[in-house]
Amino acid sequence: MTENALTQADSSAHSRREDYKRGKRLREATPREALADFCPPADRDPLAVIDTTLGDRLASLRELRLKLMAESPFAFLRGAADVMAFDLAHQRAPGVTAQACGDCHLMNFGAFLSPEGNVLFDVNDFDETLPQIDIVCDLRRLAASVAVAATDMGYSAGEARKFARRGVRAYRERMLELAVMSPMEIWNVRVRLRELLRFLSDRVLHDRLSAAIYAGKGPQDRIDGLPKIARTQDGWRFVEKPPKLVHLDKMSDPEARIDLGALFARLIAGGLQEPVATLLKRYRLCDTAFKAVGVGSVGTFCAIGLFISEDEQPLALQVKEAKASVLERFGFARWPGSQGKRVTAGQRVMQAASDIFLASVDDPEADGRFYLRHLKTRRLGSISELLKDQAFPRYVELCGYTLARAHARSSRPARLAGYMGKGEAFDDALASFAMLYAQQTQNDLAVFRTAYGAA
Repeated sequence: MTENALTQADSSAHSRREDYKRGKRLREATPREALADFCPPADRDPLAVIDTTLGDRLASLRELRLKLMAESPFAFLRGAADVMAFDLAHQRAPGVTAQACGDCHLMNFGAFLSPEGNVLFDVNDFDETLPQIDIVCDLRRLAASVAVAATDMGYSAGEARKFARRGVRAYRERMLELAVMSPMEIWNVRVRLRELLRFLSDRVLHDRLSAAIYAGKGPQDRIDGLPKIARTQDGWRFVEKPPKLVHLDKMSDPEARIDLGALFARLIAGGLQEPVATLLKRYRLCDTAFKAVGVGSVGTFCAIGLFISEDEQPLALQVKEAKASVLERFGFARWPGSQGKRVTAGQRVMQAASDIFLASVDDPEADGRFYLRHLKTRRLGSISELLKDQAFPRYVELCGYTLARAHARSSRPARLAGYMGKGEAFDDALASFAMLYAQQTQNDLAVFRTAYGAA
């Protein structure tokens, strides 16, 4: 190493040490123990928050959204990101920031195939993402989702708290590791699912997960996310499955009267990188349809396009509507551009290897509230369910570990690590918050079921 390189390395190490000290000093204003509290504001009204969001959804799908949210406490938590954002806006936070997922619950992590063919694990939903948000916002939602999911699965309160604590500890310990890396090293870190296999002692689960990873990389993967399609006299068409999959001419909502062919064309022409746009020239758009997805997204506009290549191989792309983030709605920060750009930019910042079809356009006349992406693969998506159901503690740790890497890409990891520290005070505090919020979720669900006739 040259003398100049050694000087730069010494300077970088000094900078990281100073950042760590700055993070440590933040404890004076916001002690880590203070994060254990949940202090709901006096004017808290979760039904009013939900009603506002509900009124902004497609009318034909509001009943489905309510039904899905009423199924369980975990389903309610997933659907009530706006309620938790309202609550988090009134809690203490230390002021250590990063690009936030914004809806960081357990099932917004998952597996996907990178362009290089590796099965990676990462944050995979960015509808609520926003830059420069306190990391505790994502961590509180993740820890609360762990506690709620564990209780739903029949674990005791003590076990639920222990699992929430494990997820936070995995985040903190991984951030300590990332704190000594350079920005470029952090940017290139990947979480490869095959690396998880060696930590699984359950041989049956090991084999099932290995098979799912292998299957997800096979030749069928390119059509695995497709709904059922059929050849008709008019060409290839999606087979409808109401109310979650219907052609737009069957929908009663005025907001659904969108020229999807033109919308796909604008996003492809204005948002895709040139090599990918060239790739898509080998395909023609054969059909489009509305497709409801998730719990939190039900009622927002979401459509899929069926593209067929010259040799009749299918490709499914998805157009999603991006509304203002719930974090922006409750005063965390402001986003100055189009909402579609907010989502795609946030995804590229947080994910280690983003979707090559990810695209948005800024021009409001070109529908800046929409963004384009590849339709998710079912088999790889099922890996999250498999891990959550059969290796819950390991899955929780994996989510915490992964979130640390995602946050580190847009933050100063040494400062984050300095605030959290090497002891367990931070873990304990957020685990306590998680249990308080899990109880609040149970209470909110009871009120919700009564209000909407689902008791």
